[in-house]
Amino acid sequence: MRSIAVMNQKGGVGKTTSSVNLAAALAREGKRVCLMDLDPQGHASLHLGVEAGPDMPSVYNVFTQQTTLDHARQLIADNLSLVPSNIDLAATEIELAGVQGREFFLRTAMKHWKEHNRFDYVIMDCPPSLGVLTVNALTAASEVLIPLQPHFFALQGLSKLFETAALVTRRLNRELRVSGIMLCLYESGTRLAADVVEDLKQFLRASDGDTPWAKAQIFKTKIRRNIKLAEAPSFGQSVLDYAPGSSGAADYVALSQEVVAMEVAAPATPAAPTTARAA
Repeated sequence: MRSIAVMNQKGGVGKTTSSVNLAAALAREGKRVCLMDLDPQGHASLHLGVEAGPDMPSVYNVFTQQTTLDHARQLIADNLSLVPSNIDLAATEIELAGVQGREFFLRTAMKHWKEHNRFDYVIMDCPPSLGVLTVNALTAASEVLIPLQPHFFALQGLSKLFETAALVTRRLNRELRVSGIMLCLYESGTRLAADVVEDLKQFLRASDGDTPWAKAQIFKTKIRRNIKLAEAPSFGQSVLDYAPGSSGAADYVALSQEVVAMEVAAPATPAAPTTARAA
């Protein structure tokens, strides 16, 4: 089972759009996929037409140990499940403050899935912050995918993401690797986009081989600006259902094929994590 955290502390870069549509595209490929909404805004859930009310089991109930992931999970389409979120999840940061081992709640909840290979892919849509929810995702994940808008300031924010991944790798999850960077809201006709991509390639080439991002690849598929991607959430559908003939749908199908094809190198000497706090 590949567990993938989709993260970026900056909002508006295509994180939720990529989480939802990548999950939908992988499911179309015949993979067993679960999308886990870890953002208190619940946008990934709404994108798929699910509004998690107070009586609906959600990922918040999993963190507070009121239910299991399987009980909170909903089947959305063939091969595609969702663990929804709502605003209650925002209380997690406060409720888990001071709780020992709070970074491992999600990994413990997912243990049964991993042991029984319940899914081929678990895609975790992280909130646009580096708090306890994101740290839980990174502790439970084996891979990180970073959506990046090709702007100058996005490169500056990337260094913070890499620092967080390195911290979690050292203290909590030695198996974690940044496996890929996907360029979203891409405009191929601009010089800026090409320059940012080249700077990113140079940075990755110069990276130390022991860093969690040393083997990260920049996906060949670029997610182009497409109005259908912006319209799909209001209809509670992935872009593959809402506009299957659009460039947005084609891009995410191509991206999913790259994700399936990629090989993520495992660490040579995995070690047991400590319970040191990372957030």
